[in-house]
Amino acid sequence: MRYQLDLTLRRAEGALVRVLGTTERRGFQPVRVDGDASGDDDQWQLRMTVEGQREPDGLQMQLAKLHDCLSVEVQPCP
Repeated sequence: MRYQLDLTLRRAEGALVRVLGTTERRGFQPVRVDGDASGDDDQWQLRMTVEGQREPDGLQMQLAKLHDCLSVEVQPCP
């Protein structure tokens, strides 16, 4: 099943690597990643599509625990 994740991250070194690593360790494969950071803001908006057989609740909880992750929302892809 595919899910879309909408995340707000701090613009910190290694934040994206931590998100991708956590996603893969939780059994999901990223299939699309898109992000945008404004020059005057210290946050990065990330939209990621992942694929996996597990329920996304565990992934959402683990991503929310990351220091650089300010918010995460998960929804099934249409």
